[in-house]
Amino acid sequence: MIKGPVFRALLFIPIFVSRETNGFSIENMDMQFSQFGEKFTRLAGISQLMDDLNQGLKNPDAIMLGGGNPAAIPEMVELFRQETAHQLENGTLLKAMLNYDGPQGHDGFRQALAELFCKEYGWAITPDHIALTNGSQSAFFYLFNLLAGEYATGQQKKVLFPLAPEYIGYADGGLSEDQFVACKPHIDYLDNGLFKYRVDFDALEVGDDIGLICVSRPTNPTGNVLTDDEIARLDEIARAKGIPLLIDNAYGTPFPHIIFSEVTPFWNDNTILCMSLSKLGLPGLRCGIVIADPKIIQAMGNISGIINLAPSGVGPALMQHWLESGDILRYSADIIAPYYQRKAQQAVEWLQQAIPAPKLRIHKPEGALFLWLWFDGLPISCQQLYEKLKQRGLIIVPGHYFFPGLPDKNWQHQYECIRLNYAQPEEKVKQGIAILQQVINEL
Repeated sequence: MIKGPVFRALLFIPIFVSRETNGFSIENMDMQFSQFGEKFTRLAGISQLMDDLNQGLKNPDAIMLGGGNPAAIPEMVELFRQETAHQLENGTLLKAMLNYDGPQGHDGFRQALAELFCKEYGWAITPDHIALTNGSQSAFFYLFNLLAGEYATGQQKKVLFPLAPEYIGYADGGLSEDQFVACKPHIDYLDNGLFKYRVDFDALEVGDDIGLICVSRPTNPTGNVLTDDEIARLDEIARAKGIPLLIDNAYGTPFPHIIFSEVTPFWNDNTILCMSLSKLGLPGLRCGIVIADPKIIQAMGNISGIINLAPSGVGPALMQHWLESGDILRYSADIIAPYYQRKAQQAVEWLQQAIPAPKLRIHKPEGALFLWLWFDGLPISCQQLYEKLKQRGLIIVPGHYFFPGLPDKNWQHQYECIRLNYAQPEEKVKQGIAILQQVINEL
């Protein structure tokens, strides 16, 4: 029988398991769960997304434009193959597979990353400012519950998303109920059927019940990129309130640099910067990166030690040389960014030809792997649209999941949007757009 810390750690593994998957229904089990269990076995948007992704992998005919799986860029795949072969030959990779790292993660990787960012951007960071996790998703779970939730004083603090919509994976990451609050965006209507969200600073309220401000840059799901001025203003607000600003940089600069506008990498001692190796093209290695004040990093190391013992060292070992050489920045700027920008522009053209404005509006693509589609006046909900598309073999993600903490549950806009991954093979994207066109025209 599994007991003690190992059992408690295992409780965290199925954080986002839906109540019904592949015919297995939790409701039918003669079992009672704790409050933790009840909360984390509910149907969640991220559960639906990952289950769809898994089912799509089993069905070669499915058109998977829902999940966040990055493209297999041929040049990057070859570079990964070469680096893996080299490290298998010299024993580096095998050593990483045979040994635990410390709870803060691979020492060599953290040292190389600190030196790279000090050299390139003048950031005053050391390895003590860096923690690695088994993917960014677990990092957000740690941070949201470290800096928000119920305090010993009885105060309940929340995570503020100043620009909704936001990443689907945030929505169910709080141990407390109602742990998130979000603000409606200002919408700019652009030419050619495009639009853009901006932070509505006039409406932004940061009360004493806010423990953390969180933004993604580029934003998942919309591909929006907050400007340097917007980030600077959010930093000022966070400092004035004595709370951290968390920037989810999973798609951002300087790596993987899936970003199509000129922005400056941002970090200071009040910033928590989360990065990842996933969108570089290595999602299976599950390596998240957190750069923050050493006190936060030490706390995360303690949590990681309890839950995971240590994060995986395979990804960090594989990528350490690229950090030391600076190749990770060069490959990101010269290979990854142009590849995705071409695919995004092509997908926008196909969509606009298939479903012209004003029936379809597309958020201006500035980065990430997704196009955010707004069907203004959609006669059914985006969840119903998702179901219709799924019946035709097309998987997308309904938009209402991306508005965690939004006070106005009746805001119609959130039920008129969907997220579409444009990064998949060209023929799949074309087929998916054709199905979308058919279903929309039938409504």
